[in-house]
Amino acid sequence: MAIEEAKWYVIHTYSGYEAMVKDSLEKLIENNNLQENIFEIQIPTEETLEEKANGKKKLVERKKFPCYVFLKMIYSNDIWYLVTNTRGVTGFVGPQGRPLPLTEEEVVRMGLTKVAVNVDFTVGDEVQIMSGPLESFCGKVVSLNDATQKAMVNVTMFGRDTDVEVDFVQVKKVNVKESADK
Repeated sequence: MAIEEAKWYVIHTYSGYEAMVKDSLEKLIENNNLQENIFEIQIPTEETLEEKANGKKKLVERKKFPCYVFLKMIYSNDIWYLVTNTRGVTGFVGPQGRPLPLTEEEVVRMGLTKVAVNVDFTVGDEVQIMSGPLESFCGKVVSLNDATQKAMVNVTMFGRDTDVEVDFVQVKKVNVKESADK
């Protein structure tokens, strides 16, 4: 069996138990040598700007799908038994609690797999953030990480320069000559 045969499945957890379930499943994989069956565990998150009572804004990381953990695995009845008997797991998402694999379209839409992006900007370039909580902010690229497909961008936020990490797909190079002509 190979990773090519693995599919993404969704398990339902008690509220607030997502991280504990992920840790428990990682221990389960290690203790039972399931590396050939369960390949990846994810709790998708997104960053959002949250306004506090005192008027200050703070960047916080929130779960995209509270109460759900995503598993890339090769399904079998043994795996089903081990996963559903993990503390905090209420069951698989699917008919009668039997796992239903996600389609490729669902996997991409939920952001479970990263598509490698070729970027047209480098360190020092002026860029604009095109999506997410910092949409329409402009800044200078401080660093690029090809492995994680993330860029560190220095933006001016609340009157001070702040380095923020964004996905390559969220950033577009600003043509300085074009903006100077306007």
